Amino acid sequence: MIHSIARPLRSGLALAAVAVAGCVGVPPAPPAPQLPARYAPAAWDDLPGFAADRIREAWPALIVGCRRLLAAPAKAGIWKQACDAAERVDANDERAVRELLIAHFSPYRVAASDGTGEGLVTGYYEPTLPGSRVPDPRFPHPLYAAPADLVAIELASLHPELADRRVRGRLDGRRVVPYWTRAEIESGSAPGLVPLAWAADRMDAFFLEIQGSGRVALPDGSVMRIGYADQNGHPYTPVARVLIERGEMTREEASMQAIRTWGERNPARLPELLRENRSVVFFRELPPPATGSVEAAIDGPPGSLGVPLAAGRAIAVDPRAIPLGAPVWLATTHPLERTPLARLVLAQDTGGAIRGAVRADLFWGAGSAAAEAAGRMKEPGRLWLLWPRGQPLPQS
Repeated sequence: MIHSIARPLRSGLALAAVAVAGCVGVPPAPPAPQLPARYAPAAWDDLPGFAADRIREAWPALIVGCRRLLAAPAKAGIWKQACDAAERVDANDERAVRELLIAHFSPYRVAASDGTGEGLVTGYYEPTLPGSRVPDPRFPHPLYAAPADLVAIELASLHPELADRRVRGRLDGRRVVPYWTRAEIESGSAPGLVPLAWAADRMDAFFLEIQGSGRVALPDGSVMRIGYADQNGHPYTPVARVLIERGEMTREEASMQAIRTWGERNPARLPELLRENRSVVFFRELPPPATGSVEAAIDGPPGSLGVPLAAGRAIAVDPRAIPLGAPVWLATTHPLERTPLARLVLAQDTGGAIRGAVRADLFWGAGSAAAEAAGRMKEPGRLWLLWPRGQPLPQS
């Protein structure tokens, strides 16, 4: 969101309106001042579905998140009491984990600065695609490692108001110029790019960039897990928007599945469409977690917090409104079943399209069912921040 899945593109494939988090090819205009989110105290009974959720299913994700938060000196004081208690509780005891959550956290309804309490919930997933570590006629589409000549400049040292922005490019003599675009890379203009792996299908490779991480099923039966390493610095252009503007798809029809169907019907036009998105994501191979660890049990790709994302229990958020690592109560609608979806989730990822106080991207996991749900999810939703009891509320 795996941005991440330290995350790059997050996600919302229902509209494919994804952007790269804080990544631009040229210096951006200073962002508008951010007003604080509103946090209204709530009762536990105010949380839709609180009594029905199997909270212990989210506990491994909470534990790995706690360990990361406690390792950060600036955050440890806020989280220590609640996280220490979470480590001690019997994670298989639903009643015990529920009582601990109530005892150590306070719920706050999240609203935008104008008081709007309902926002958008989209979805993302970890794709699996057939591929190879070496070039092969069956696998002609490269997935590139981060190039050695890619330069990233943090702008905060020059302009503090641009703390969440950076410039990416390459050196041309003493000048920093924009890095190669998708079209330039595909035409062979970019020297020195090294493929990390090769994919069989162009659309699979493209959607892998959007998701930010995935699994490559190799010919010998093994699986290579790859995650976001960097990005070429060009703004993301949603191909769904291009198709909508051309009159080839309506906004209501736009989904990952609809884009794929269009590509299958228009194979000769597909390369040109994908080149409308100048952005390119670069990958790194992800090492396996330690056998028997909590991370191995979760079995998800790492998010922006640096911990594995649990299927159905992790969300990408705007960290200016909801701090990374915080537990959140999510209330929305299941995109396929059309039934209420209300549960405890962990804010462990970020993404360029995830902007606003009441905005979340739900990680659905891996596999075809996850892809179907994530690709169609574009639902209204509400959020409650669960904040350590007695600690000062975060400031946006």
